[in-house]
Amino acid sequence: MGRLSRAQLQARNRDRVLAAARQEFAEHGFRGAKVDTIADRAGFTRGAVYSNFPGKRALYFAVLADLAEQAPQAPAPEARDAQEALGALARAWLARLPLADEPEPARLIRDLHPEILAEERTRRPYAQLLKLDAILLGLALEHLTPAPGRQVRLAESVLATLHGARQLSAAAPGFVQPFDVVSVCERLAGLDLGDWWPILPWIPSSADADEVWAAPYARDLFRGEAAHLDGDGVVAVLGLNRLEAVEEAVRAGSPVTAILVTADPDELAPLARLVIAELGACLREAFPPSAWPDVRIVVDSGELAATAGIAGPGDDTEVALRVRDGRIVLRAEGRGACHLAASGHEVRR
Repeated sequence: MGRLSRAQLQARNRDRVLAAARQEFAEHGFRGAKVDTIADRAGFTRGAVYSNFPGKRALYFAVLADLAEQAPQAPAPEARDAQEALGALARAWLARLPLADEPEPARLIRDLHPEILAEERTRRPYAQLLKLDAILLGLALEHLTPAPGRQVRLAESVLATLHGARQLSAAAPGFVQPFDVVSVCERLAGLDLGDWWPILPWIPSSADADEVWAAPYARDLFRGEAAHLDGDGVVAVLGLNRLEAVEEAVRAGSPVTAILVTADPDELAPLARLVIAELGACLREAFPPSAWPDVRIVVDSGELAATAGIAGPGDDTEVALRVRDGRIVLRAEGRGACHLAASGHEVRR
């Protein structure tokens, strides 16, 4: 066997830390887990653990994100309408929850929401990640059975039901009745919530461009596979506080690549991976590919943003590029950037 490169060695060490942390969190929960014990399990020093992860919460989010991304692919579903699809979505979601007699998985996930709620810097991005999930689910509902209006608020209600079931399954084992939750989600199909999408009159800064767009492959968390990022359409580089802006580009009818960025990639990027990968896996089990929205979701640690010409991206970043024939032909920044880049409006200088 040849000698490992530095990058390969770092990746192997990181995997060992993640495996050890998963065992520790499963046995003791987040609060009871000890970094020293994780280091011992992995055969490393405490400093070696911190060289891979800046803190216990970042490590915890990374463990859960890896589990979500490794979910097995299910065969293509045959849902014929929204009721069938939402029932299948609920079953896929509930199948990932711990049973009352499975204490270790319950300990692994039960501290997720308390840790998200602990600080504003995690609460606000998490709220936007759920907004993005609702947009993806709402678009899938609209594509499956053409409805007279927007379905995002209905999707928000479905997600509220499913997330509530998860929290209670950890906090009160045995209380959640899975078949009842499935029935509730099925009966939400077709509910008229008077949904509509306001287009606000934002005027972003924008300019014509003629730049090469040479983005590499990246993992599309929504589809769970490698994605080409060089197709025509809109590339939206969005901080975790501005994810709902994706809908502006999608509603204009353009293929969209959303590159999610943050000022705290060590902790918030794994949280983003977790939230998007969870919904993506369940949605793929419930909706046929023909209903999936034309959106690719990539979580970036800064490299793709740099390729897009954005230095120092943060949680409030909102930049949209219109890409045509491998070149950036328009660049917009600020509120309304996604709508402008997707709609083909003339540039305002």
